[in-house]
Amino acid sequence: MTRNSKFSMGKLMIQLLCVLIGIVSLYPLVWMVASSFKESSQVFVSAHSLIPRSWDFSNYTTGWRGFAGITFGTFFKNTIIIVCSVVTGTVVSCSLIAYGFARIPFRLKGFWFGTVMLTLLLPGQIVQIPQYIIFHKLGWVNTFLPLIVPAFFGSAFFIFLLLQFIRTIPYELDEAAKIDGCSRFGIFARVIMPLITPALVTAAIFEFYWSWDNFFGALIYLGKPQLYTISVALRLFADPSSGTDWSAMFAMATLSLIPPILIFFVFQRYIVEGISTTGLKG
Repeated sequence: MTRNSKFSMGKLMIQLLCVLIGIVSLYPLVWMVASSFKESSQVFVSAHSLIPRSWDFSNYTTGWRGFAGITFGTFFKNTIIIVCSVVTGTVVSCSLIAYGFARIPFRLKGFWFGTVMLTLLLPGQIVQIPQYIIFHKLGWVNTFLPLIVPAFFGSAFFIFLLLQFIRTIPYELDEAAKIDGCSRFGIFARVIMPLITPALVTAAIFEFYWSWDNFFGALIYLGKPQLYTISVALRLFADPSSGTDWSAMFAMATLSLIPPILIFFVFQRYIVEGISTTGLKG
C-alpha cells in the first residue's frame, strides 16, 4: 500500500467517524420531530420507529392553544422580548468594557480585569440566592427585569472575547483618528466598532442561544403563566397528577427550535469567522 493510499484511507476513516458522530448527535432531534406527528399514546410504544403509523398534525394546533387561555404565541412573544433585550444589553455593555480594558489606561487596571475574569470561575448557582434576595427587595420578581437588567452590566466571557479581538487592531488607527479630531468615544464608535463586527455577531449569537434556552432563571423569577417563556411553558405539558401530552410537547419543542436553527444558518459565516479570529479556536 502506497503512502498516498494510506493517507486517503486515513481521511476516509476520519470522515466516516465524523458522519457517525453527526448521525448520533442528530438522532434525538429527528426522533423528537418524528414523535411530534404521532399520537401521544404511540410515542413510546413505537419509540423505535421514526416514521409514524399515521401523521397527526393536530398535535401542533393542540399544543399552540397552550394552557388556561394563554397560547404559545404569548410564550414566544415573552421569549423574544427577553432574548432581544439581553442580546442588546450584552453587546453594548461588553463592547464598551472590552474597549476600556484594551485601550484606556487607568489605575489598578490589571486588578479590575483579573476580578472580572475571576467571575468566570463562579458557578451560576452560587449567586442565584443573593441575586434573588436583591431582586425580591427591588420588587422585580414576576417581571422580566431580573432576566434583562444584568445583561447591561457585561459578561466576563464576552468581555474577554471582544478584548482579544480589539487587541489585534493596530494602535495607529486610534492615533490617526485622534489627529482627525475624534474623541475617545468617537474612536470607539467610528473605528473600533466597525472592525470588531465579526466578534460582536459571534457574541450576539452565543448570547441568543443561551438566553433562548434559559430555563432556570425564568423558572425562578417568573411565577405568572402569562409571563412564562417557552422553556418554562413546555414544562406545563408534563402533569404528574394526570397524564403528559408528549406529542403536543414535542410539537411545541420542535417549533421552539426553528429560530435558533434559522439564526445559525443565516449567520454561520460570522460564527466561524468570529471563533477563528478571537482565539476561541484551540
